[in-house]
Amino acid sequence: MKPTINVIGLGAGDIDQLPLGLYRKMREYQGKLFVRTLDHPVIQSLQAEGVEFQSFDSVYEKNEHFEAVYREITNLLLEYARTENNILYAVPGHPMLAEKTVQLLLEHEQIEVNIYGGQSYLDDLFSSLKIDPIDGFQFLDATSFIRNQVDYRHHIIFCQVYDAFIASEVKLVLLEDLPPDHPVTIVEAVGSKEEKLVTIPLEELDHKTHMSNLTSVYVPPINASRLNHQFFRLREVIAQLRGPDGCPWDKKQTHESLRRYLIEEAYEFIDAVNRQDDENMIEELGDILLQVMLHSQIGEDAGLFTIDDVLLSITDKMIRRHPHVFADTSAQTTEEVMKNWDQIKREEKGEQSSSLLDQVPDSLPGLLKAEELQKTARKVGFDWDDPTFVWNKINEEIDEVKEAIANNDPTKLEEEFGDLFFTIVNLARHYKINPELAIETTNRKFTSRFRYIEEEVQKLGTSMDELSLETLEAYWQEAKNV
Repeated sequence: MKPTINVIGLGAGDIDQLPLGLYRKMREYQGKLFVRTLDHPVIQSLQAEGVEFQSFDSVYEKNEHFEAVYREITNLLLEYARTENNILYAVPGHPMLAEKTVQLLLEHEQIEVNIYGGQSYLDDLFSSLKIDPIDGFQFLDATSFIRNQVDYRHHIIFCQVYDAFIASEVKLVLLEDLPPDHPVTIVEAVGSKEEKLVTIPLEELDHKTHMSNLTSVYVPPINASRLNHQFFRLREVIAQLRGPDGCPWDKKQTHESLRRYLIEEAYEFIDAVNRQDDENMIEELGDILLQVMLHSQIGEDAGLFTIDDVLLSITDKMIRRHPHVFADTSAQTTEEVMKNWDQIKREEKGEQSSSLLDQVPDSLPGLLKAEELQKTARKVGFDWDDPTFVWNKINEEIDEVKEAIANNDPTKLEEEFGDLFFTIVNLARHYKINPELAIETTNRKFTSRFRYIEEEVQKLGTSMDELSLETLEAYWQEAKNV
């Protein structure tokens, strides 16, 4: 026969709310009667009647984290159950509501766990706050929640706000999303004679000196327009722009018509990175996200796919392709990571296309496409290991350009310049230089120096085309030192 732990819920209030059957069960129990904490009005009343309890309050005192507290209490209860064979364990409220020790006990199949009622304090809480959970309700443990769990569009109750320290943690997280003056209600001992509700601004949440295991915090819903920094709001806005009463321009867009904007926004973000302009990076990343959302909304309007499908696809892909993070594969270096990535990618694609180069997008800019073609060919060994050979090839291509110039053959000249550019990209790749970024650096440098020349010529009261190349070159040299 399995050892048995009988779990009794003490309810949310005083002993008058305790069901008669549970009252008798504790009064008449002959074995050891354990309680998670003595800090409860029912326990105090029963102690006054001579009922003795063994509490785990000391476990709280020696552990810094609540997770450790609950696990130690669970382990002690299991040990007592194996020794005594049958024990009774009392917890505040209802055993199946925000009671971590009970959840941990239920994980152990070698122990029989019986649950005996106890009134949940939620009924009294809803009555006291005068809220209807049908409007949307979220119940969170103040000791172990994370920010992205919180949905501010619904009624929110934080339980287990034991002290000012926990209240401070709750406040700091909520202030990431809510204004400091957003009202919150501290609820103490709801449903009992000592019930007390105090509504204060969020920023004052941890100013209350007395809090206990009977303290909860209520956060009322906030209008969605105050949550424009959250993802759901962007999705709502884009849907409205594309909706029947939306924007004429947004409604007429297609995947094809939006192509140019995605390219433009990507380059504008790169410009912001090059300038190390954090504020502009925020704006440009927003513009890129807008394009993603518009394409996703177009897909949803056509009944083909939604932003959820997009998120699922990329999340699953990141997990699959990072087994060294999410599974048991080992990868200690970047090279090992990329090798695993390529192998997993090949397995995902299944049947191979007729050419390895089919995986290189046709729409890439020329320099980037050249680099990707070469990197793909390198994966099967079609590449020089020593850049010396690339230098020799560059000299060969330069001679061929000169020959095409001498033969006055424009078509051949274009082809030979293409070969030269392609080979230069190859050389840059051997030295781990991104050709697109390299040429953009030079473009910015040229732009800055040319503008310097324009400014200096303007100071002379003349125009550039009136000055000699030697004079302009002198200004160019000056610009290098500015």
